[in-house]
Amino acid sequence: MAPKGDGIKECDQNEKSFQKQDAVFIGKKAALNKRKGKGFRYYKSVGLGFKTPKAAIEGSYVDKKCPFTGNVSIRGRILKALVISAGKMKNTVVVRRDYLNFIKKYRRFEKRHTNMTVHCSPAFENVKEGDIVTIGQCRPLSKTIRFNVLEHEPATNLSQNVKKSFRMF
Repeated sequence: MAPKGDGIKECDQNEKSFQKQDAVFIGKKAALNKRKGKGFRYYKSVGLGFKTPKAAIEGSYVDKKCPFTGNVSIRGRILKALVISAGKMKNTVVVRRDYLNFIKKYRRFEKRHTNMTVHCSPAFENVKEGDIVTIGQCRPLSKTIRFNVLEHEPATNLSQNVKKSFRMF
């Protein structure tokens, strides 16, 4: 959206419908906000020791499913997982969660994994295959998405096959 006459920029408009944050009332902005070119932005801390990304505080994206700028609270499980597919779905990545299952009869562990679809906020811009993400459980966001990305650690070694490697965190 182009800046209005008073120089206030609302947010990125790249959808068919008008994009705005639910927690910000647009009507009073011109009277209250005298700083030129600076609009209101709603953001919050998700708690649990996770920092709010700079892109969430200073960015101009609108995502109602983002844990930092939207209406989603993190509760329940906090997991680390390996990204195996990114960039094919909008704001969604597929992660592989590896774990060990104990077999009582043989008194040994077996390796198992599960793939999960996770919502990735636009605050994390360059999430790629092989990266490690910390994800937190939230309410169901769609049919298959129940987790949200909270932290992103870039991959250190790109030579491994991401989809088949077993990695415990």
